[in-house]
Amino acid sequence: MQIQQLKNWFDQNRSQIFADYFTFLRFPSISADPARRGDCTACAEWLTSWLKKSGFSSELVATPGLPLVYSEDLSAGLQTKTLLIYGHYDVQPVDPLDLWKSAPFEPTEREGSIFARGAADDKGQIFYALVALRAWKELGKKFPCNVKLCIEGVEESSSEGLIKALTQAKTQTMGSLKKKLAADSLLVVDFDQFDRNIPAVSLGARGIAALEVRLEGSKMDMHSGLCGGIAYNPNRALVQLLSKLWDEEGKVAVPQFYEGILPVSEEEKKLYSYRYDKKYYEEQFGIHAFGGEKGVSLQEANWFRPTLELNGIGGGYVGAGVKTVIPSVAEARITCRLVPGQNPEKISKAVALFLQHHIPKGMKLQVIEHKGMPAFRGSIHSTLAQAIAKSATEVTGNSCRYMLTGGSIPIVPAFVETLGVDVVGMGYGLLEDQIHAPNEHFDRVRFEQGFLTVGRALSLLL
Repeated sequence: MQIQQLKNWFDQNRSQIFADYFTFLRFPSISADPARRGDCTACAEWLTSWLKKSGFSSELVATPGLPLVYSEDLSAGLQTKTLLIYGHYDVQPVDPLDLWKSAPFEPTEREGSIFARGAADDKGQIFYALVALRAWKELGKKFPCNVKLCIEGVEESSSEGLIKALTQAKTQTMGSLKKKLAADSLLVVDFDQFDRNIPAVSLGARGIAALEVRLEGSKMDMHSGLCGGIAYNPNRALVQLLSKLWDEEGKVAVPQFYEGILPVSEEEKKLYSYRYDKKYYEEQFGIHAFGGEKGVSLQEANWFRPTLELNGIGGGYVGAGVKTVIPSVAEARITCRLVPGQNPEKISKAVALFLQHHIPKGMKLQVIEHKGMPAFRGSIHSTLAQAIAKSATEVTGNSCRYMLTGGSIPIVPAFVETLGVDVVGMGYGLLEDQIHAPNEHFDRVRFEQGFLTVGRALSLLL
């Protein structure tokens, strides 16, 4: 399929494409909110119906979480390889609502960009891929390989249901899901481009380990005057405890934290292009203090080194005015981003043990370890990676770069481990799309570029 054929079809169907995209965005499919389960299911049902109208066999598959949208076209035959395309229909919560310039679930266009929750992450990205598949169907073209679609509903809630269904396949239902998703290669349409003009193929992400920490000092909150100077404040104890997690050089002080990390050669590092410098982060996010390990470059720190971050600390009163209280409990949330070679379970246990060894006397410590996922890497030489890179280069007129990401996509390592697939990530997102934040947006130009890239790449798999 030539790019011009795809462009012509897109132009002819432009109004309907964006009308359907807007309908998709209107579903408040917030997987983290139990009150939105009905909306999530309705969104999945709408997507299943849309795929059936596009000529795919499509169904909802029950998982321990929200339903999975599964579709397939196996007309290429048993002797042909299978491509699995992954994305998600669930979205992040919208808080704080008062910072949105327009209603988050009523798509609004301003200066060529569509503002709505999920506009980029991941409804906009997965939908342009689905539109590309519909174009092939309506143009009467036969796919060069079997195509399967896995569009889940709990990616923004750590993909726990789908991971269980894949990695703990004990029942007939879960076993059949693993069989349904069997493929040779996996295309994850949930990544960024290099910059606004230059496309990228993403070939890896860091893993993750997460913990909840709870430090208890008394059975009730106390008056900070009557008990001040007597009771050991849990807030103070927690801050002192957490401060021990790093040394003066910015390295994590937890024993065994860095054990098992696979070495990365300088030649391998040169394969990937890092797009940002400190000036960018200063201008985009207002960062004026840079953390991490001393003497480590931004690329190294974000892609090739693990981290330990405090995502939240709470205890006592932080509302308006003053409340003179010594809290009974202080809490923290910790996540570790991991690199190849690190075991999430071992890291969680090492951090928990470290905290137990340094607990202030008289305090009660509880640490809850959540299931993590390891890092993953794809091959820059795979047929799929080369097809996406060549297609993106043709579509944009600029040479495609290869990247990694410092974030985590929990389901992908489970796919790699369970299905044995080679994974490639693509996308036309940008950091400034404000995903997970108020006023998330995605523009028409990049939507069409994504459509063209997926549509053209299928031809290059021949």
